[in-house]
Amino acid sequence: MADLRLPTNAILHPDKDRFLADSEANPFEAMMARFDRAAELLDLEPGLYKVLRNPEKTIIVSIPVMMDTGDVEVFTGIRCIYNTSRGPAKGGIRFDPNVSVDEVKALAAWMTWKCAVVNIPFGGAKGGVICDPLTMSIGELERVTRRYTAGIVRTLGPDSDVPAPDVNTNERVMAWLMDTYSMHVGHT
Repeated sequence: MADLRLPTNAILHPDKDRFLADSEANPFEAMMARFDRAAELLDLEPGLYKVLRNPEKTIIVSIPVMMDTGDVEVFTGIRCIYNTSRGPAKGGIRFDPNVSVDEVKALAAWMTWKCAVVNIPFGGAKGGVICDPLTMSIGELERVTRRYTAGIVRTLGPDSDVPAPDVNTNERVMAWLMDTYSMHVGHT
């Protein structure tokens, strides 16, 4: 029988935990500490400071999937739209066993800051599914992707939230996401 798992050469493996110092355990708190310092240095207006300390929306979805064995597993999916004041949110979707709400919120905030710093008309977002794609068949990975997309489809769109690949996702995963999105909204 052929190995139907995602090829390891198609997966990104960045050192995703390098942004935390040894004394920092929570990625969102670490990001907020840096934001607080930057806001202080910039003498950020108090109202804007309050707005930028909080994500606009964080969605957590349950993703029940029939595995190849016939067993049902329930995965957790997250999508955080941090800020859209500069334009539609943009940000990657990662599949990793260590994804957390705090990590996704921190990365969505960082995407917001990155877009603002280079003056492009996008806000920040990030998403993730708590799973290990290296142990999943292509069919299982497709089912997880499509169920996750169905769970967040109301936030997605070219004028609201533009997803992209990230850790352990690739063009195939994005094609499944786009196909599912198209089926739900009625266009490609």
